[in-house]
Amino acid sequence: MMTSNMSSINGSASTGKTNHHIPDFSIVEAEEVMRQSFGIAGTAKPLGSYIDQNFMIESTSGERYILKIANQSEAMEFVKAQADILNFLEKSDGGNKYPKSVKSPNDQDIIIVKNAKGEQFRARLLTFLNGTFMGEMQHHDEQMLESLGIFLAEMDNHMERFSNAFLVTNKSDWNLKYALDAKKHLSLIKDPQKRNLVNHFFFQFESFALPILSGQPQSIIHGDANELNILVTENKVSGIIDFGDMNFSYTINELAIALVYAMMDKDDPFDSASHVVKGYNQIKALTEEQIEILYYLIATRLCVSVCMSSYSASRDPGNEHTQISERPAWDLLEKMVATNPIYVRTLFLRACGFRVSDETNYDTLLQRRKTSLNNNLSISYGKDPLKIVKGAMQYLYDDKGNAYLDCVNNVCHLGHCHPEVVKAGQKQMAVLNTNTRFLSDHILDYAEHLASKFPDPLKVVTFVCSGSEANDLAVRMAQTYTGGTDMIVIDHAYHGTSRVDQDLSPYKFNSKGGRGQASYIHVAEMPDLYRGKFKANDPEAGEKYAEYVKEHLERIESQGKKIAGFIGESVLGCGGQIVLPDGYFEKAFEHVRNAGGVCIVDEVQVGFGRVGSHFWGFETQRAIPDIVTMGKPIGNGHPLGAVITTPEIAEAFNNGLEYFNTFGGNPVSCYIGKTVLEVIEDEQLQENAQKVGAKLLEEFKRLGEKYSLIGDVRGMGLFLGIELVKDHQTLEPAAEEADVVIEKMKERGILLSTDGPLHNVLKFKPPMVFTMANAELFVQALDEILQEIS
Repeated sequence: MMTSNMSSINGSASTGKTNHHIPDFSIVEAEEVMRQSFGIAGTAKPLGSYIDQNFMIESTSGERYILKIANQSEAMEFVKAQADILNFLEKSDGGNKYPKSVKSPNDQDIIIVKNAKGEQFRARLLTFLNGTFMGEMQHHDEQMLESLGIFLAEMDNHMERFSNAFLVTNKSDWNLKYALDAKKHLSLIKDPQKRNLVNHFFFQFESFALPILSGQPQSIIHGDANELNILVTENKVSGIIDFGDMNFSYTINELAIALVYAMMDKDDPFDSASHVVKGYNQIKALTEEQIEILYYLIATRLCVSVCMSSYSASRDPGNEHTQISERPAWDLLEKMVATNPIYVRTLFLRACGFRVSDETNYDTLLQRRKTSLNNNLSISYGKDPLKIVKGAMQYLYDDKGNAYLDCVNNVCHLGHCHPEVVKAGQKQMAVLNTNTRFLSDHILDYAEHLASKFPDPLKVVTFVCSGSEANDLAVRMAQTYTGGTDMIVIDHAYHGTSRVDQDLSPYKFNSKGGRGQASYIHVAEMPDLYRGKFKANDPEAGEKYAEYVKEHLERIESQGKKIAGFIGESVLGCGGQIVLPDGYFEKAFEHVRNAGGVCIVDEVQVGFGRVGSHFWGFETQRAIPDIVTMGKPIGNGHPLGAVITTPEIAEAFNNGLEYFNTFGGNPVSCYIGKTVLEVIEDEQLQENAQKVGAKLLEEFKRLGEKYSLIGDVRGMGLFLGIELVKDHQTLEPAAEEADVVIEKMKERGILLSTDGPLHNVLKFKPPMVFTMANAELFVQALDEILQEIS
């Protein structure tokens, strides 16, 4: 089969080449160029092009040629280099693997031609290569993919001997050597989730690949072995065209670029890539270092492609050609982040004949853990624990090459290892880290930014190192301000690890090993609309549950004690993802304040936009507390916490006894915290939580109608719960079944956990970058598992 030789769809290597100087020769003009300049009569057919102009010419004698007319801004040195490489390859390799330059009657590879306007352009004529474009074939089997690797390695071996001073110094937009330059177009990617994905991989390239890449061999490479530049004959790669993206780069980048296109639109892209790698390695042996970074080079090439596509779209919105490969590029990027780099490395190592050990025995690690760590520390999936070695956005990777969709780590609010947070910490740690006894712009900037997220009169911030410290401090503030000692808490609440926090946490003090309820603690009924006395169909349930708070206040007064305050989570986590009934805080706060107490809201789990509809969970209750505590997501994994209160309470706490926290409010933590706020805003994560959470809640309710095992579905935004029961009348908890679901989800690469007093609530609180596609995958897996066990 014979197919027209097309030009690359992905750009040009020369500097300063723009679409403002694209040649615009008509078919008649192209045919005239052939007659006048080459003495060949024939018919011209336009071919697709990114920025130059190309025609397929069929002569009257039946021969075919490719007429290439260069962009006016193309450097003469680069046009000449393209002609020189073809002449070099013809001498080095012979055969018909590459187009050959057809010289003009006066023995020139490059000629000057004019269009109808009299504008001058440089043109070249090339021979036509027979074959079928790889991109036009429906199936790429192992033999074809392996032959692609062999072909590229042989070509690279030849091109290593080709030298060109211009190419060595020329800086191309498409050269992976300068991939990070494409970050200047990152802001042009309109979708914040996609922009975040690209930012993640650029950071991975910079952190992990570039240090290794900088020590690798360099040479002139073709630079664009895409499926519309590769020709196949008899199921083997037989030729390559279009050296318009040729550049001087790390030689391994040739393979990485080819792998991108070999992987696109494949059901198993990494298996396809492994066959190309195998073929390449047969001719040009790869080192373990090179194999180590291929995953990141592939992803980075995709990032460059989508950045350049966004740039081109911004310059020329009507040119669909510039975005032709964007959809499969995004699809492949999503598959990349959902795949453990260790898995890809292992696959490639085996393809190259390296021995890779499959043995992973955790017995030694568990024994070391038992010896060195307090055995009071629990471990997830005790029968089959995970060794997590890397995190990426909403994914966790283990040491065996498995990737897991993380649905439980609300601490990494913005996603694991968010580039901006990591860079913020690195930047400030390289400058200064001290304490609040020195003046600092960072602490003030962050305090003001954080306070701007709260309604009046919450204005005064104190920084600590964790949510536990924040809750401990909040109680001290309440006791100092009121002169009282007693606290009212909600049953099954958990507020932290300090002695005071344990006293505030029925979830802990009533559990095995707990020390029981302290005399100054009073436990109010949990406002559970599913299992509690007042149900979801009662419009006054919130006020009725708040009456339990009032009863405790009356009891405290009758005992001659004084109330310090009431503390409650804005959505009850350990209580089982319980959403407070309407009016609960509003009425409870009224009772507490009438008794002279302070109202504290614990936003450690659900703050910072997780509930979707509001930035803070308490805002859904239309009630403003006196003190709010924060932790977990506030630093995206960095140890940071905060307390915000009113000027009146803050002033009362300023009673002469200094509060000093060595690390609370240090410049590094504050710089990180401010960055977290900025990322939430820039990436529209609150809006994402609202959108994805609403879809999940809808799907969970649909599953509830399908499976009797689901008793209740509840939550807000990306903080959801599914309560499993054996009987809808008795509400007998299905704790064993919940455990089965957790294990089976893990087998499918999804991490989930249970909570609630009866350990029968599936809790869902993933990083805020959780996507609609992730939601669909999660629901499908849960549906299948419930079908199995129902």
